[in-house]
Amino acid sequence: MKEYVEAGRIVNTHGVAGEVKIEVWLDSPEFFRTFKRLFIGGTETKILSARTHRQFVIARLAGVDDLNAAMALKGKIVEILRADAHLKDGEFFVQDILGFRVVDEQGREVGRLVDAEETPASMLYTVKGEREHLIPAVKEFILGIDAEKEEIRVHLIEGM
Repeated sequence: MKEYVEAGRIVNTHGVAGEVKIEVWLDSPEFFRTFKRLFIGGTETKILSARTHRQFVIARLAGVDDLNAAMALKGKIVEILRADAHLKDGEFFVQDILGFRVVDEQGREVGRLVDAEETPASMLYTVKGEREHLIPAVKEFILGIDAEKEEIRVHLIEGM
């Protein structure tokens, strides 16, 4: 696994004091706000303040003191250090499990995890095999993830 995790992208500025608007690619903007630093182009940047605005984070970054400095960051990918994440056992970043083989309860291959999209109810996994399956990423359907085997075990229901 990579040392750094892509956490989002600076999509715009916010106000004239140098704040940036970050599109969050992690589980949630609230999770993103737990970090004290991020990395832009490999350079560590301290997060001075961060607040949630819909599915975005509005952040004030060290060294970014005006609109011009914030504009220079527009479009940049922001990363976090994986070691800063403190994930619980059994939790994974979506980018780490993309491409994993997906099997049903009997071990039959359903396909490969090709995408994950945040929806109001839950994360929704797109699995492509002989046909495409949309599987809510909730415990009722995701039975387990085995990182060593690169496999996700799922419970499918009629019409899924």
